Amino acid sequence: MTFVYIAIFAILGAFARYGQTLAVQGVLGRGFPFATLSINVLGSFLMGFLFFETLERVNVSPDLRTGILTGGLGAYTTFSTFSLETLNLIENGDWAKAGLYVAASVLLSIGAAILGAFLSRNLGVSA
Repeated sequence: MTFVYIAIFAILGAFARYGQTLAVQGVLGRGFPFATLSINVLGSFLMGFLFFETLERVNVSPDLRTGILTGGLGAYTTFSTFSLETLNLIENGDWAKAGLYVAASVLLSIGAAILGAFLSRNLGVSA
């Protein structure tokens, strides 16, 4: 049942992401990635909130919880998982690991995007 919940909530998360992107870009334009920023911030908030709500306060099945958190928020934004993992490091007193994780995630991800773009643009295949 876990996979069914993940699939259902992933569809909803993807639709929510696309809808929010269209709405935010419609209001604020595309000059700055406000849409992605708003998705990452809201997704991180929802991950932090729903992770603990469904663990400590609201009784839901583990399958449904996984569907919401992994499927729904995973499709909405993976930044929420990054934020929760960073929060866990901080709460465990691992400030150095948290700082390293944040810096490495940002720098390596941007570097990977640059490398991917470079390879895409410069490897012999043209349209």
